[in-house]
Amino acid sequence: MDERFNKWLLTPVLTLLFVVIMYQYVSPSCTSSCTNFGEQPRAGEAGPPAVPGPARRAQAPPEEWERRPQLPPPPRGPPEGPQGAAAPEEEDEEPGDPREGEEEEEEDEPDPEAPENGSLPRFVPRFNFTLKDLTRFVDFNIKGRDVIVFLHIQKTGGTTFGRHLVKNIRLEQPCSCKAGQKKCTCHRPGKKETWLFSRFSTGWSCGLHADWTELTNCVPAIMEKKDCPRNHSHTRNFYYITMLRDPVSRYLSEWKHVQRGATWKTSLHMCDGRSPTPDELPTCYPGDDWSGVSLREFMDCSYNLANNRQVRMLADLSLVGCYNLTFMNESERNTILLQSAKNNLKNMAFFGLTEFQRKTQFLFERTFNLKFISPFTQFNITRASNVEINEGARQRIEELNFLDMQLYEYAKDLFQQRYHHTKQLEHQRDRQKRREERRLQREHRDHQWPKEDGAAEGTVTEDYNSQVVRW
Repeated sequence: MDERFNKWLLTPVLTLLFVVIMYQYVSPSCTSSCTNFGEQPRAGEAGPPAVPGPARRAQAPPEEWERRPQLPPPPRGPPEGPQGAAAPEEEDEEPGDPREGEEEEEEDEPDPEAPENGSLPRFVPRFNFTLKDLTRFVDFNIKGRDVIVFLHIQKTGGTTFGRHLVKNIRLEQPCSCKAGQKKCTCHRPGKKETWLFSRFSTGWSCGLHADWTELTNCVPAIMEKKDCPRNHSHTRNFYYITMLRDPVSRYLSEWKHVQRGATWKTSLHMCDGRSPTPDELPTCYPGDDWSGVSLREFMDCSYNLANNRQVRMLADLSLVGCYNLTFMNESERNTILLQSAKNNLKNMAFFGLTEFQRKTQFLFERTFNLKFISPFTQFNITRASNVEINEGARQRIEELNFLDMQLYEYAKDLFQQRYHHTKQLEHQRDRQKRREERRLQREHRDHQWPKEDGAAEGTVTEDYNSQVVRW
């Protein structure tokens, strides 16, 4: 009897054991999820947050499992290619017209200053700037008498940026650019007066590639001649803007441009009411141009205007006797030129950097409250980037442009600080806007609920009174 009972009991036990084994073999993932079976949170309660394991942390970005203080993110814009210098080389080629009517969702621009592992950006401020230096919001009145003046330094991407100004800004009355003509007509809405002083709008009215000394003395008089006499009584604001570039890349780009036959010998170089004499500004070549010049020959000319060009074009040359090198000793002259260039750059309404196209677009749009139709493009290949030089040649170029090197470091630091400051202000405004929207939604809900309660109570009272009358 006992043996028969044991046989009957053994069969279901083995069957159950077989089923359990097969279930675990077929569904192994249940082992982790079924471990806490029976410990599900009750309705209305939130379960404890899951702690990611090492494998999960390796896959997920750090911000998902570790909160870190971060600087404001870079500007958002459409996807772009690899970082590099913009292509400022195409001085005479017309790019395709920007696509009109496109509003693309912006994406993050990879910041060349930031590491690729998602940690904090490597940018650390080196210079102390005041809040006034970092805040750039211009009340540009395009319908009034305000004028944007573009100081175009050679080989800094100014041609590309200049075309953005006349072809790529969303305006009530866009600039009129006709095929085959280098200049566009940029009139104010409803007026025949220009709001932009640049190569592609007014031409070289103050001379070919006029510098800060020439423009500040020439532009007001030129604009008064172009303006209607009835507007002379109103005040006019001139907002100077420019573009800068890494000095070594800019120098190599100018060398390649001169090697192809460019001279800029028609530049006036006006200072204190006159152009420099041949003794004050001699030429580096005997013929009509310097075609085919080697890099060594280009560097060996001591009075080559390519040396420290950015500092010279941004400084007030009248402070150092213009082009008269005997006016003061070289050390004192260099110190004054560099400081003057820094001050003028800092006080300009806006400046951009060729190496940061998207940030340049972002700061210009926020400064002037103007929007570009299509995003700026960051190019990776330029004529300067194709030039292979050894370390000795690079050091020699840096020595020849030692003032430009200092100015560019100063400009890049100011540019980055302005960018981060502007992004922080935008984030603060966005947070404040969201808080205000949530507050209004709460007030709206609170205002609706008493009405519903009051209506319900009134209905009950009315029903009760009618019942009493009927009784």
